Amino acid sequence: MSRLPLEGIRVVEISHMVMGPACGMILGDLGAEVIKVEPIRGDGTRNLPGAGSGFFRSFNRNKQCIAIDVNTPQGRDAVLELIDTADVFIENFKPGRMQQLGFDYASIRERNPRIIYASHKGFLKGPYDNRLALDEVVQMMAGLAYMTGPVGRPLRAGSSVNDIMGGMFGAIGVLAALNDRNVTGVGREVQSALYENCVLLSAQHMQQYAITGQAAAPMPSRISAWAVYDVFEFSGGEQMFVAATGDGQWNALCQLLGQTALLDDPTLTTNNDRVMQRPRLLPHLAEVFATLDAQSLALQLEKYGIPFAPIRRPEELFEDPHLLQSGGLANLKLEDGSFTPMPLLPLSLDGERLQPRHSLSRVGEHTNKVMRGLGYSDEQIADLCMSGIIKIE
Repeated sequence: MSRLPLEGIRVVEISHMVMGPACGMILGDLGAEVIKVEPIRGDGTRNLPGAGSGFFRSFNRNKQCIAIDVNTPQGRDAVLELIDTADVFIENFKPGRMQQLGFDYASIRERNPRIIYASHKGFLKGPYDNRLALDEVVQMMAGLAYMTGPVGRPLRAGSSVNDIMGGMFGAIGVLAALNDRNVTGVGREVQSALYENCVLLSAQHMQQYAITGQAAAPMPSRISAWAVYDVFEFSGGEQMFVAATGDGQWNALCQLLGQTALLDDPTLTTNNDRVMQRPRLLPHLAEVFATLDAQSLALQLEKYGIPFAPIRRPEELFEDPHLLQSGGLANLKLEDGSFTPMPLLPLSLDGERLQPRHSLSRVGEHTNKVMRGLGYSDEQIADLCMSGIIKIE
């Protein structure tokens, strides 16, 4: 790609975990220069165990790293000088932390009126805005966990959906504010929040109640809007989701399965008729699917335009033929020089995907370069390093 859309935009990021880093990653992928400020020991997300072990490498590509102790006056001064050069500032720490450091919006705006200040929080302004939030917390509060699990067993989604989407909405706000700055010449404060993000995910269920007067049932027990819309087991024990959401798909599925007698059943004429007959229809189809080979049937389902999906595990996606052939995965060079295939942003520009442009940064890898760019001399940099205020890799 000859030119990326955000080339020439400088972003300073002080964030950890997922939401803030996801915002910075999106802007970095779009071409912005993203400088991430980490503690001397490095972002704690770099070394999380278990389910958190993939966080850092997943959301911190296309960034430079400087390591500074912001709890010291000299460290804070250096970061403020860096923010003075920035178009965008990203943070996602607990309420009050940025004000303690003098990095709050009012202070930053006074120094740099053109700054776009993107703050990622648990809640937008209101009665809850001083609460701490996690993806799990807001999924429970905003109805998503209730809608995902069976009755009486609220279940969080299996990924950090609100953290990732919160970073995405933060990036959307930044892009809107940058566009507005082209007209006004001044920046804006952008806030994105986990709770409000999750409420948006529940909006369709809220409106279902507003329209019908009946509360939406959790996914495992809800009445589907479509008759054939379920996971079935096949002869080899494989599972596959199969759907027939319209009459054309229903007709094609019956023909493909050799179940043309179902087309003559007057109680199965329309989709709404078939929904009412799900208690007898689905067990019958399950018996048919159990005699068939999943992979062979998948080829036919694709041919006839019937929606289907094999049940995959995340580790299987490394070998997904579509991702491999379409360029949906790209090798990211890690801090130790090794490589890992990484999913790219799910968009293309003029048919091209947005690639990693340099390796995942080591802690303090770009401290010297950035400090020199701010006008610090070699002697000053050496003194700050000896004092433990900055780290140079």
